Amino acid sequence: MPNRLRDARSPYLLQHADNPVDWWEWGDDAFAEARRRDVPVLLSVGYAACHWCHVMAHESFEDEQVAAYLNAHFVAIKVDREERPDVDAVYMESVQALTGQGGWPMTAFLTPGGKPFYAGTYFPPQSRHGLPSFSQLLQAVDEAWTQRRGDVTESAERIGTALGGGARVEAGGGPPGADRLDAAVARLTGEFDPAAGGFGGAPKFPPSMVLEFLLRHHVRTGDHRALAMVEATCERMARGGLYDQLGGGFARYSVDAGWVVPHFEKMLYDNALLLRVYAHLWRVTGSALGARVVRETAGFLLRELRTAEGGFASSLDADSPPVEGAAPVEGAFYVWTPAQLRDVLGDEDGAWAAALLGVTDAGTFEHGASTLQLLRDPDDSGRWERVRGQLFDARLPRPAPGRDDKVVAAWNGLAIAALAEAGALFGEPSWVDAAVGCADLLVRLHLDERGRLLRVSRDGVAGTHAGVLEDYADVAEGFLTLVAVTGDPVWLSLAEQLLDVVLVRFADPTGGFFDTGDDATDARLAGLRRPQDPTDNATPSGWSAAAGALLGFAAYTGSDRHRTAAGDALGIYDALAARAPRFAGWGLAVAEAWLAGPAEVAVVGPRDDPRTAVLHAVALRSGSPGAMVVAGDPDDPASAVVPLLRDRGVVGGAPAAYVCRGFVCELPATDPDRLAAQLAGPAA
Repeated sequence: MPNRLRDARSPYLLQHADNPVDWWEWGDDAFAEARRRDVPVLLSVGYAACHWCHVMAHESFEDEQVAAYLNAHFVAIKVDREERPDVDAVYMESVQALTGQGGWPMTAFLTPGGKPFYAGTYFPPQSRHGLPSFSQLLQAVDEAWTQRRGDVTESAERIGTALGGGARVEAGGGPPGADRLDAAVARLTGEFDPAAGGFGGAPKFPPSMVLEFLLRHHVRTGDHRALAMVEATCERMARGGLYDQLGGGFARYSVDAGWVVPHFEKMLYDNALLLRVYAHLWRVTGSALGARVVRETAGFLLRELRTAEGGFASSLDADSPPVEGAAPVEGAFYVWTPAQLRDVLGDEDGAWAAALLGVTDAGTFEHGASTLQLLRDPDDSGRWERVRGQLFDARLPRPAPGRDDKVVAAWNGLAIAALAEAGALFGEPSWVDAAVGCADLLVRLHLDERGRLLRVSRDGVAGTHAGVLEDYADVAEGFLTLVAVTGDPVWLSLAEQLLDVVLVRFADPTGGFFDTGDDATDARLAGLRRPQDPTDNATPSGWSAAAGALLGFAAYTGSDRHRTAAGDALGIYDALAARAPRFAGWGLAVAEAWLAGPAEVAVVGPRDDPRTAVLHAVALRSGSPGAMVVAGDPDDPASAVVPLLRDRGVVGGAPAAYVCRGFVCELPATDPDRLAAQLAGPAA
């Protein structure tokens, strides 16, 4: 039976277009069909780069007998969580409530009205490890539906009530003070892994937002504990198997505590966030390792994730394409054996590379293969660059992981901010050009005539799903970074347009934000709860990202409305600072910017005067938390569009920089050293 996913835009849904399961996309038609047939809904949620999603698809959704039973007794709906984060968020809460944990693939059973009554994650083809087989689960759910409907209905009502009861988050008082941020660092110190870096045990995820908070805290306070945790974590991640030592870029997470064996999918958001963290580490410390990772990761983004239209694809798969009839092979593109190294490099270089990269006969991964680790710098850098190039070229003919080439607005906003800032810091104008090109794409395809964002596009065609809070906030953050780097005031106007939607459509009257707009919340989800979560996941929460963008916009414009909204949103992090800082990193990073002012830096001078460029570079090199920088030519009327540049001119015929914090301004600086000193300390 042909399913309905053949016309989908999502690469994840298209992966299932040839399944014998009669899949439906999420929508009214699917639930109407469930009501007509009086059968429950099977909701399956995943994403294109998810290894266990592929495994379950191969084991169960490609099985003719399983599909026949599923088609006869259920309406099956397939959802790409990256395309519909609102659907994922609501039903993942039911998974976590019922099982104590979450993850993907997500498997939920719903009434025709959309209420969940049973949920889990991966289910195997045969029962094992206390899990029923997927076939057994389907039969049990069908039996309960047909013979114990009252129990099912009661369960659905109970879960629905629990979801609705947890819908509102109290934002609390004002932003966390210095003592609260100190307490967050103390809590993180206690959870830090001194042997391998990072926090907690396996599986271990890159703590990108926490690292940004710790860097900002160190700059503001001089706390060396905070910097030491960042340096150790960044070094261990970059030297381990989590990092692609040949092609650059980070995998999604490590299955072990030592960053040796990753889940091999590479996500745009991880690499954008980590590119920015390593650029900031270099900015603060001059770290050579940080500089190397920045250059290699930027190269990876531009080489492997940039789309023909100028945006950035969502991910590379964990798995290499399978041989026909076999399961996908995780990590096959990236791992090596000693024999494979010798085949490419010869015996002498092969042995040298094996010792350098931790490739052993026993292997660190599966089937005697090893991930590549660079646990020490090579004793011959020239030899390493030659060997690295040979190995990179030699793996190109291997079956490459699939690419999910849909463009997600939020993640592209993160990429814009990272590439623009790193390009300015490292003197790489092509990176800045790529950021501007990506921003142009978002404006052209994702921003509709009402000024509303669409979540995704693919192949130059916009999707239909409304943007969620993180889309508006992260894209606004990217646009504000372009203001800092390029000085073009159009990006400030576009950021204002997005943030006005945030304040009108996403704001919670009690403080903070909802994750969906009040006119774009799926009615079926609204019957359960309107998604709202201030804690970070793999990316900054929309709540904290909105607070950061609002605070930055206020620094450029002096808008009390935007600054007040940012402060109100930061209230929730006063409680989270000491209790759960690992899940509030971006909110705490924004709170650091609040405490630091943030610094507002206006560089004024002719664009073609090298002294202007030097002052601008010094301002961008400042690690002052959340500093908002803009450079403009006083003879260019466009500069007056940015309020921070108005009524400011050159001093004694020389370009000048004006530094203000919290309504207090320093004397204008024409000397780069004086500007650096002003940015290194509090306002006079």
